[in-house]
Amino acid sequence: MDIESIKKVYISGVGGIGVSAIARFFIDRGVEVEGSDCVKSEVTEDLARKGAQVHYEQKAENVTFNNDLFVYSSAVPAENEERQKAKELNLMQKSYFEMIGEISRKYNTIAVSGTNGKSTSTAMLAGILINAEEDPTVIVGSHYEMLGANFRAGKSDTFLVEACEYRAHMLLLQPNCIILTNIEEDHLDFFKDINHIVQTFQQYINSLKSEDDILIYNNDDVNIREMQKPKCKKVSFGLIHGADVWANKIHKAPGKQVFEIVAYGQSLGQFELNIPGDINIYNALAAISYALSQDIPVGVIREGIKQYTGIWRRFEIVKNDKFTVVSDYAHHPTSVKSTIEATKEFFPGRRLIAVFQPHQQDRTKKMFDEFLTSFDKANIVVLSEIYDVTGREDGETKISSKDMALAMGDDDPIKEIHYVDSIDDTLLKINNMVQEDDVVLIMGAGNIYKIADQIVLKEKVSD
Repeated sequence: MDIESIKKVYISGVGGIGVSAIARFFIDRGVEVEGSDCVKSEVTEDLARKGAQVHYEQKAENVTFNNDLFVYSSAVPAENEERQKAKELNLMQKSYFEMIGEISRKYNTIAVSGTNGKSTSTAMLAGILINAEEDPTVIVGSHYEMLGANFRAGKSDTFLVEACEYRAHMLLLQPNCIILTNIEEDHLDFFKDINHIVQTFQQYINSLKSEDDILIYNNDDVNIREMQKPKCKKVSFGLIHGADVWANKIHKAPGKQVFEIVAYGQSLGQFELNIPGDINIYNALAAISYALSQDIPVGVIREGIKQYTGIWRRFEIVKNDKFTVVSDYAHHPTSVKSTIEATKEFFPGRRLIAVFQPHQQDRTKKMFDEFLTSFDKANIVVLSEIYDVTGREDGETKISSKDMALAMGDDDPIKEIHYVDSIDDTLLKINNMVQEDDVVLIMGAGNIYKIADQIVLKEKVSD
């Protein structure tokens, strides 16, 4: 595919976090962008301000032969009117993931991959590269204030991208560097089991064939550690001594973490990270390891890590006054557990209300037992009903958050556990229980984030 020849592109589902970055990519290149989405949002309105024409009804007549390329979100099914019209017109069609793959062939591509931590590691590294004046093009799976969106157009040949493993889509990329954060069971509606997942990641890293290619990997992750590493440059990181780059003397305090970085046996001094949890130290190590491999000055790396304060829905502090509200994308058992633990570290001694909306019935059913033990350190748990994902439910799996609440209550009869069957009632439940000095942690990959800024303290009635 010759990207340079594209003059007009139509993007179906343009408001999605991924495809909106593709829209920005083409807008920056002076390509005419038209697209559609079922819902008006801040994303679609921002794209319109930048010159895109956005339709809020997906109809066949929106798509014409004037388009050189038709790009669609994974949420847009094959039977969609617009995709059918594009097929009828014989337009070149690419999914979001296929389009990312095409872009990766134009650049020196750094792909950040793994079950958890992709967005944060990508954003951290983007900040370091920008501060080091490397001028990268960046696509990250969330809104990052430093980029102004989820996309940054750079003038260098460096392309930093978050690479998703869903349906093995990362295999469509042609990276020169792969950063592996961790490998766990997830997306079991596609993968058979953990062995299938590891085999797919093995195929992925085997694409690094040149001695100039780089593999940056988490040496503490047993699934990654046992993989056959390709013949390329390799850098391992971890919290355990033995990795090429590791974090030593970790000190956790309210509002920050401080640790020493040791690289190849040499101390690089203390680093400060202003987001909580071991998982974020791992994310920082991933970014630091790549930056060191490129001989970026340690001072620039240290400052980049210190400046990082998070991205949208990755431990995003929405309110912090008489009580605190944190919004997080956590939807896998490990990320839920680690986010709760990180919150307790960051806000010691305070009551934690953990609010969770499971994402997808298939994931909830197959990881049910793991979810039950993810909330151990919360004081109160509020489980909102499962968010069904368009195009990703089989129609046969039937499970409810109520099942999880009942099982969790049997396992831990002391903890206060609530099931709520709608978003509106979830907000009502929280507003009826939240007290001064509480921390309310909103977690999930669905629409639960929408209630975060609506949580309020009930007014006290005087005697």
